[in-house]
Amino acid sequence: MGYPHSYYAATAHAAPPRPTLQGELTCDVCIIGAGYSGLSTALHLTENGYKVIVLEAESVGFGASGRNGGQIINGYSRDYDTILSCYGTDTANALLNMSFEGGDIIRARIEKYKIACDHRVGSFFAAFNKKQMDELERRKEVWEKSGNKSLEMYGAEKMPQVVDTTLYIGGLLDRRGGHIHPLNLALGEAVAIESLGGKIFENSRAVRIEKVSKPKVYTDKGSVTANYIVVCGNAYLGDTVPELTERIMSVSSQIVTTEVLGKELTKKMLPSGFCVEDCNFLLDYYRITADHRLLFGGGVVYSGTDPADIINRLQPHIAKTFPYLKDKKIDFAWSGNFALTLTRMPHIGRLSDTVYFIQGDSGHGVTTCHLLGKIIAEAINNQTTRFDIFSGMINFPFPGGRMFRVPLTALGAWYYAVREKLSI
Repeated sequence: MGYPHSYYAATAHAAPPRPTLQGELTCDVCIIGAGYSGLSTALHLTENGYKVIVLEAESVGFGASGRNGGQIINGYSRDYDTILSCYGTDTANALLNMSFEGGDIIRARIEKYKIACDHRVGSFFAAFNKKQMDELERRKEVWEKSGNKSLEMYGAEKMPQVVDTTLYIGGLLDRRGGHIHPLNLALGEAVAIESLGGKIFENSRAVRIEKVSKPKVYTDKGSVTANYIVVCGNAYLGDTVPELTERIMSVSSQIVTTEVLGKELTKKMLPSGFCVEDCNFLLDYYRITADHRLLFGGGVVYSGTDPADIINRLQPHIAKTFPYLKDKKIDFAWSGNFALTLTRMPHIGRLSDTVYFIQGDSGHGVTTCHLLGKIIAEAINNQTTRFDIFSGMINFPFPGGRMFRVPLTALGAWYYAVREKLSI
């Protein structure tokens, strides 16, 4: 099918044509979904000698993995203190200690497999007010205790080194973060999997799973029998596994990319080349691309549908941040869905002794998917300590079922947005 129109699709590396599954195949592990979760799982398994088949309904990186903001952001969608209050000290500390590993995995993959994906070092969290600065100070304290020594608080006087705007009073730099071309990262990981003997079938949507001792995945034209299955469809899984989709909600986020602005102007805008995200509940995020454009994202639609006009939705945010860009042309505008859980924490586990799943990274999928893929691979290899920590967290279905989960969640988002405007 190809990819939806986006900056990433227009600048992606050429990918080899991959076949559609036809007939009956067998393997050690069959993975549903060739996004970051599936690719990470597959690459860790193939590196350890497993025979792996990946089934992708569209093309490698078609979903959120090939459409996101491209920011390597550490942590989860919930802060340490919230996780601590929900799950206790042991779980919170274990999750914290794993929270930086996803970015490390990405950097290791880029180096080991020579993946050209425009990797840049540095992610910056920008604060609008003192309350947000205090929260960032707490984040720095907690993260440093867990070993991340690459952090630095910036006051107002240092903000011109980061971004040419008057919006923020300061922020936190994480040099262990950064940004990449996300679709090229996914395509590079797919090539790495195939170089180790793994097989990837595109346009091969899983339509049914038999959860038996020797599980089986069916597509329209074939089937795969495996020792294990790993379900990694996330927001694009559809109704193949209904017991999973009732515990996530598809949420769309929008991104635009300007015309080429040139090296001089983009250096003025973001002098240090870091990616930036603000600290609001409904946040804006942005960075400079390798060819000197502004890539800017923000806003969510809780139904998972595209807004009527993405450009008009985001242009006011760009103009507020960089007033001198108000007349610049937008060359690309697109939307993509991610899977939100009620707890805002990732959801992994087993549907049976031989069927695993990963879903619900809740907006932190670039790093977290890479971590969870490794953890699922460990569990298949009978190393379950870290898997048990994640799978032991209770994950509730959304209240109100499919009919009411969207308006209830939107109401909650409105509540937090009002609190931010009132600085409470």
